[in-house]
Amino acid sequence: MPATREVPRFDPVRVRGGHRSGRLVRHRRRAVAVGLAVTATALVAAGPRDADGARGHPRARPPAHTAPVPGEQPTHPRRAVGPVTAPVRISDAATVRLLRPGDRVDVIAAEGAVPGGDARVVARGARVTKVPEPVEGAGDGGALVVLSVPRATAARLAGAGATARLAVTLW
Repeated sequence: MPATREVPRFDPVRVRGGHRSGRLVRHRRRAVAVGLAVTATALVAAGPRDADGARGHPRARPPAHTAPVPGEQPTHPRRAVGPVTAPVRISDAATVRLLRPGDRVDVIAAEGAVPGGDARVVARGARVTKVPEPVEGAGDGGALVVLSVPRATAARLAGAGATARLAVTLW
């Protein structure tokens, strides 16, 4: 085994211009910041364009419903907030003949055919939008009336119409 030697002392080696890693980090951060700014600008420029509003600001009202393109899945980003039309079969056809478009009615569901049975108001202040002509030979199945109501009320009307007899009262 060779004898150990002492390592001579020498001054550290210095590179001209100082330490470069700080400058590289500084430039890398600047490059990332510039890249993010360019990406954000490209996303804003490629975004949807509205003729009646500034980009990036919410619209005052939801866009009008458009028909789906055949072969595409319909998308529903927003649910309708306003009223929907609901066809309702009223059990007394003679009462429906008294109605005119624009009338306001309450719709009442009678659960049983027995007098004094449970009755509940399903829709209050529903606006009549259409009173279709009665169908020939429909018998005593009542008459159809089309009402303008909120979406939740339309669901209650459909459920009540399946299980109870419906009647209207005029305002």
